[in-house]
Amino acid sequence: MNPASPEKNHLKDEYDKYALVRHLVVNELKEHTENILTALDSSPVVSGRIKNFSSFFSKYLRLLKTGTKDPKITDLLGVRIICPFIEDLQAAETLIENNFTIVEREIKGHATFKEFGYESTHLLISIPQAIVDKHGNPGTNIAEIQIRTILQDAWAEVEHELVYKAEFSPFDEPMKRKLAAVNASLSLADIIFQEIRSYQRKFTKEMGRRRESFFAKIEESTDDLLFASEHEFNTLPVSENENIHISQDAYQVSIDDLLVNALSAHNQNRFNEAISQYTHILDLKPASLEPQNSEDARSANAMRSIIYKHRGMAHFACSRYNEAIDDFTSSLKLDPQAYKSAYYRGVVQSVLKQYSHAIDDYTLSLSINPYQSFCLFRRGQAYYHIGDYPQGLADCENSLSLEPNNNSTIKFKELLLKKLKF
Repeated sequence: MNPASPEKNHLKDEYDKYALVRHLVVNELKEHTENILTALDSSPVVSGRIKNFSSFFSKYLRLLKTGTKDPKITDLLGVRIICPFIEDLQAAETLIENNFTIVEREIKGHATFKEFGYESTHLLISIPQAIVDKHGNPGTNIAEIQIRTILQDAWAEVEHELVYKAEFSPFDEPMKRKLAAVNASLSLADIIFQEIRSYQRKFTKEMGRRRESFFAKIEESTDDLLFASEHEFNTLPVSENENIHISQDAYQVSIDDLLVNALSAHNQNRFNEAISQYTHILDLKPASLEPQNSEDARSANAMRSIIYKHRGMAHFACSRYNEAIDDFTSSLKLDPQAYKSAYYRGVVQSVLKQYSHAIDDYTLSLSINPYQSFCLFRRGQAYYHIGDYPQGLADCENSLSLEPNNNSTIKFKELLLKKLKF
């Protein structure tokens, strides 16, 4: 016996009765979710939605057909969280679980030929009482929060139109294979994007550590000259037993992996190994550094310029100043806009007390990028050492205009004012 047909008009009246409150509640849920997710490093996109009556009624009928009496639609109100990367999904879910009462958790979608879903986390939450007290009863005490990556969301939207909404279930194997292939491609793309992000994070971490070590060496080799009559340059420890052999496996890995390995050795003060790794990359000339056209040539030159710059920094850390100058010069030849290479070469010239050359290099760097407080500070130091105190003071003041609270620059300005007897 078929279940009695529901009174559609009655359901429509009930649906419409809560329309305004639902709008207010879903907006507040969306805003609350956005505030919760600010704890993430990434920036998920959050949207809210209310199931329209047509979708509500269709789902109501489907549940009736399964034998469900008085069906309850639990996704009438929904919030969707779209994350850039796979790793963000669990972090977002944890934040939601810590800030809402979870009624049910479900992973929807299966990457099979029979079920063309793409995994998506669906959480049913209790609407917080504070929101209900503020806006009123929305006709339900449950809302759904969906958590997906960008590509998972793209698949879900297309699937909803092609399969779910049209109640389409392809029987022919070619069509099944096509849908499965699209699903697999999107899944693979998500994995690759995550791998790229993980690599970038590792690369950035190694770059940051390498910069800290390099800047410490700069301060040791230049700043003390301003405030001490005697100064000996110290060479950072370099092991005589460094393993600088490049294994055959290195030829099988990407240039990105080689560069991360070199940076890692650099950061651990294994400078000879780092220099050898940088040299190996330059000698290897992988496909990514072989230009195919003018655009490729510019990209390849920029990449080689960066590697020369890194190697120059490693040479500088070992107090191999001439080698460092040569590498920074090579970097600039390949990329004339490499203002940091010009700045670093100026630093080495300052360490060698070749202050006129240092001023030229600092000026070159500033001509490319004038907003460098540290470069203005170093050029001011070089002017100080050749006795041009007014120009040194001008650079010092310009540096402070960009970075007003730099203690080293403030101290240097005091020294200059004493020399000028202001």
